[in-house]
Amino acid sequence: MERTAQLPAVAAPPPSPTQLPRIALVGVHGFGAHHLANLDRLAQAGALQLVAVADPNPPEPGQLSEDVRIFNNLQMLLAAGIAPDVVIIATPIQTHAALGLAALAAGADVYLEKPTAASMAQFDELRVAAVAAGRAVQIGFQSLGSLALPALATMIADGSLGAIRGYSATGTWLRDKAYYQRSRWAGKRTINGVDVVDGVTTNPLAHSIATALRIAGIRSAEDIDTVETDLYRAHDIEGDDTSAVRITPKEGPAVVSALTVCAPEQTEPFVTVHGTLGNAVFHYTQDILEVTAASGTTSETFARTDLLENLLAHRKDGTPLLSSLENSGAFMSVLEAVRTAEDPQRIAPEYVEWVGEGPAAHPVVEDIGAWIARATEAQATFSELGAPWARPATATDAIVVSGIEVAREISGRQLAPTLSPRPYLHPVTTLAGTIVTDAMPLDHVWHLGAGVALQDVNGVNFWGGRTYRREQAGYVWRPDHGRIERTSSHEDGPSRTESLAWFGPDGAEILHETRNWSWIPAGDGAWTLTLSFTLTPAGTGPVSLGSPGSNGREAGGYGGFFWRLPAVENAHIRTPSASGEDAVHGSRAPWLAWSGNFSGKPATLVFTTPPEATDPWFVRADGYPGVGSSLAWDAAVVLQPGETLARTISVTIADGLATDEQINDWTGAK
Repeated sequence: MERTAQLPAVAAPPPSPTQLPRIALVGVHGFGAHHLANLDRLAQAGALQLVAVADPNPPEPGQLSEDVRIFNNLQMLLAAGIAPDVVIIATPIQTHAALGLAALAAGADVYLEKPTAASMAQFDELRVAAVAAGRAVQIGFQSLGSLALPALATMIADGSLGAIRGYSATGTWLRDKAYYQRSRWAGKRTINGVDVVDGVTTNPLAHSIATALRIAGIRSAEDIDTVETDLYRAHDIEGDDTSAVRITPKEGPAVVSALTVCAPEQTEPFVTVHGTLGNAVFHYTQDILEVTAASGTTSETFARTDLLENLLAHRKDGTPLLSSLENSGAFMSVLEAVRTAEDPQRIAPEYVEWVGEGPAAHPVVEDIGAWIARATEAQATFSELGAPWARPATATDAIVVSGIEVAREISGRQLAPTLSPRPYLHPVTTLAGTIVTDAMPLDHVWHLGAGVALQDVNGVNFWGGRTYRREQAGYVWRPDHGRIERTSSHEDGPSRTESLAWFGPDGAEILHETRNWSWIPAGDGAWTLTLSFTLTPAGTGPVSLGSPGSNGREAGGYGGFFWRLPAVENAHIRTPSASGEDAVHGSRAPWLAWSGNFSGKPATLVFTTPPEATDPWFVRADGYPGVGSSLAWDAAVVLQPGETLARTISVTIADGLATDEQINDWTGAK
């Protein structure tokens, strides 16, 4: 269970004992010990009276005052005529619903520890019972009592952060073997057919998701369109310990959580609001809100309202509950998606390092911090990012050469709107399996493997990210992102022809594209991929194809064909007449070769210039590794209705560091 921040002192004068709310606590160990301490604080302040506890393992003698009665379970407590006003339930997940129903039937208000229940069906049963009994139910997401939340809500509403691009929850904790050995239900999805659903998303870091949902204004199950889960485990457990979950509401941007208890060290979890004018980061266990904007970064620590005090205030004068049963519906949709998802995939041992010995040993997933950062920034799952230990991303098609799958085509439909969703190839590999593309890297999450993209098509951004504007002489966030959708596809041997539609943010089609991929072995352990594409205006007016370069950014004319590479060591970039990034960038040459070590394995990519036009090469190496053939280097290309622009690019992908002789053989150069 997550720990709450230190609670404030209660200064109210003690009323008469006969007026005090009578409290019963079910479960005194684990997080129940926190409730005992809080109850003692409030009892000393004269705010309540603890009358009974229930636990099959009673508290130590002398831990409670003599007037607190002790029972083995809630049923015995209620049968003894205790009649508590409020029952606090801090027991295993699978018992929440049954105990909550029993407390409601006895006429008590309920404080129910998170998660609310082990299934959506149980949640619905609790909702019906609470309404029928006319009783209040508070769910123990303590972070929802933070006064930072209304302050952040005001900031979002008044536009201080600009337009909101998305919300994310980040959690990097560690849990050792002892954590999952502490009880028979820990880490279980079920016990003897009974749902438990104990995983990183539903228990240890559940607060991160619940807090992000609250900040995003997503409260009920009815607010949610889809919940996509991507669940993994490094521990020897049934549940997930490393997961990404994307919650897409019916209105507004998505919430993405990327969580693990397999980090090298434990850090404070946080929720991020991604805005066009700035970001807000809420460290919810500390009630610290950091806001970063053009003017700098500010940090403020807020107070927190104790949820039990809030429930008592609700009983007294109708103060709204801060974490009501009804408003936990959105989180329950996440839990239900986790419950019904396929079992978490085991992370292969080669990507896990065990640290420590015996029960204190804990797993560390390779580069987990970087993958979590990428997931939250790109609003993507680990599978979509291509983490080496994750499931392969769902592909629309594959490319096979000499019996080996060397590329997968991704539809891109699931991408965040600000990434300009579009089809792309990733991963692309050599015949020996070395990956030579990257997708959604942290430096530019809108870079997507190999494909076609333009930043300015009649003012619409089909590239993703910020748009370069001449009037600002820089990049700015604008609501101008388009999307490219594949509408048909036909494969004929080692070739695939596709039709694609380029839609603006208003849904109007701007361009029609015909795209052909073809692939053949190339000799010397290499293969060649050829992309041919034609662009035609979809409407009755002209269409301008532009770039940052055509909008005033010097030497920034990227757009058209683009290939994002992964990290490359000892990169050697050359054309027949130039070598190095500075010399090759912006040059016109029949081919461009990029050699280097990709994750320690040597490989070479050779790009040939389009026969239709000698477009300049766009090259980046120091900031990030990427190669493009520029359609609009320093001036826009305008297509009239009925006109067509065509380009053909071939890329030879080889293991090893290719020689000039090999390159000349592949490209037909002399």
